[in-house]
This record gives sequence, C-alpha cells and structure tokens, in this order.
Amino acid sequence: MATLRDVKVGQTCVVSKLTGTGAIKRRIMDMGLTKGASVYVRKVAPLGDPIEVTVRGYELSLRKDEAQNVEVSQVA
Repeated sequence: MATLRDVKVGQTCVVSKLTGTGAIKRRIMDMGLTKGASVYVRKVAPLGDPIEVTVRGYELSLRKDEAQNVEVSQVA
C-alpha cells in the first residue's frame, strides 16, 4: 500500500491506516493525521526531508520516517 512518503507534491490523498506503534503513532494522531483525513502535499525540502502537508486546515511538516507510518489511498 502507498504511504504518505510516496505522494508527490501537488497531490491529495486520504489517510487509510497508521502503522506506527506506541509514542510514534500517538504523535502522528495528535498532529491530526487520523483515518479518513484528507492530506494535500504542499512541498518537499530539497533533500527530501521534511515534507510539508496541509491537513485539517493547517500546515504541518513531517519527517520521512514519520510519513512512512501513514498509509494512504485515493491519491489524486
């Protein structure tokens, strides 16, 4: 399944599952990335880390390893 790390700049996707465990999963959920949330990838840093996304009306920066724990669907 595709992860948030694989989504390209300018694409929108929907969170389908969180694969992290413990504190990592809780941190991702606290940032608003929960099942069913729509995520728009705004930009990616020149070296690929971090990734800037828009979720629930605000901008959020994620590291690649955090984005790897977010499975997505409906990439458009």
